[in-house]
Amino acid sequence: MSIDFLLIAFVIVATPGTGMIYTVAAGLTRGSRASVVAAFGCTLGIVPHMLAAITGLAALLHTSALLFDLVKYAGVAYLLWMAWMTWKDRGALSLTGAGPNKQTALAVTLQAIVINLLNPKLSIFFFAFLPQFVSTDEPAAIPRMLELSGVFMAMTFVVFALYGLFAAAVRDHVISRPQVLLWMRRSFAAAFVGLSAKLALTER
Repeated sequence: MSIDFLLIAFVIVATPGTGMIYTVAAGLTRGSRASVVAAFGCTLGIVPHMLAAITGLAALLHTSALLFDLVKYAGVAYLLWMAWMTWKDRGALSLTGAGPNKQTALAVTLQAIVINLLNPKLSIFFFAFLPQFVSTDEPAAIPRMLELSGVFMAMTFVVFALYGLFAAAVRDHVISRPQVLLWMRRSFAAAFVGLSAKLALTER
């Protein structure tokens, strides 16, 4: 396994983005179990992009402006919906709802998957990133790309889970303060709006 691949992958994973913000929000609002569930959901959301890149579908996404925009604006709409639900203190990231249960775990997982699924840049990232670490004369190129993708996904899960668990660790210090709760809810809502704007401005 290339050290360069591991370093670049770590920088990409550790850089704050939609999935990480969602995982941290889950940890703060629902606790440690929800943060791990969110990290797992975000990791699962990578799978379709990985498969698209390996099978060449990412090339179609890269060349088709219409397809790229459809996925992109679906992602923008979903992030804006997340922002609204967070602002109104509803949904899986409610700050005042009941503790984690099977339903909320499922809701957190599904939302995490959708957040990553509706980001077309992930497919293009895999399409451009993975081939750099696979030799052109590699006899088993697809297994090699699956191996690298698996490492990337494992790293994503571990890093996101650590962020989420840290957020969950300070949860009790946050939820006991109404003004902090209000500030936190509005901050997450603003973050989702900002991420939706960034996605909307993304070009192929």
